[in-house]
Amino acid sequence: MDEQSDPAAASHLGKPKELVEFKAGHVVRAIEDFDDPSQEWRRLFSELLGTFLLVLVAAGGGMMGQAFPNTISRDAAVVAPGLMVLAIILFMGKVSGAHLNPAVSIAFSLRGDFPWRRVPGYIIVQLGGAALAAWFLQAIVHVSSTYGSNYPAAGFSARDALAMEAVLTLGLVSVILGTASGAQNLGAIGALGVGAYIALAGLWASPISGASMNPARTFGPDAVGANFSSYWVYVAGPLIGATLAVGVAFVLRGRGGGLSGSRAAQGALFTNAKRPDQR
Repeated sequence: MDEQSDPAAASHLGKPKELVEFKAGHVVRAIEDFDDPSQEWRRLFSELLGTFLLVLVAAGGGMMGQAFPNTISRDAAVVAPGLMVLAIILFMGKVSGAHLNPAVSIAFSLRGDFPWRRVPGYIIVQLGGAALAAWFLQAIVHVSSTYGSNYPAAGFSARDALAMEAVLTLGLVSVILGTASGAQNLGAIGALGVGAYIALAGLWASPISGASMNPARTFGPDAVGANFSSYWVYVAGPLIGATLAVGVAFVLRGRGGGLSGSRAAQGALFTNAKRPDQR
């Protein structure tokens, strides 16, 4: 038997170099085994990286605009996150589902497409990725990360902003659940719908609430800037909207948990579907 495939043989390797090569080979083989349930870390890393990139662009627009006045328009600042989400879904959606948003993770679970036991891990890394992005921007751009956060507009109440965030998130999650369903599964093309919705929502609604639609997107700049004065709006609003969207999905398409929706929500790594016979 080959020594490199036999753990017992590896323990008798006399040279440190051979032992290092054996261990390195074992690590590589473990990483390449996509069917191993222990590969859950892939999903978590995917969500961490994806949320980092999203917040880098979403918060970066406001912070760069503060550092370099009159260089980034509002239109550019709100369209950029939509384009980034489109790109992230295309390049890593098959790994984690590319939620990038606690409201989306909870909605997928309420729909029956995503296991509840994975939700805490997803939310933790989403918040962590957002905070890392805000910290990076503040360290490099040298302006407070609060310039990249979301707040109710002057002259508008927190209730106004909450209602706007709830309605916008209702639309966003409806698009996500709809393009992931068995009846209308569009695969990678679904990324166009999600990215376009984020851009369009920002173009018309950002003056009132910032069009966050994502508790993690707002958490990062608030955490680094130590200002949570309006953060509750950007938690409650998206969660209300996401819950309503799950209800809309049930009215339009019935129960979730089918194979197509589960694959879209969980990625391609050992997908667990409640109703595998349901498309």
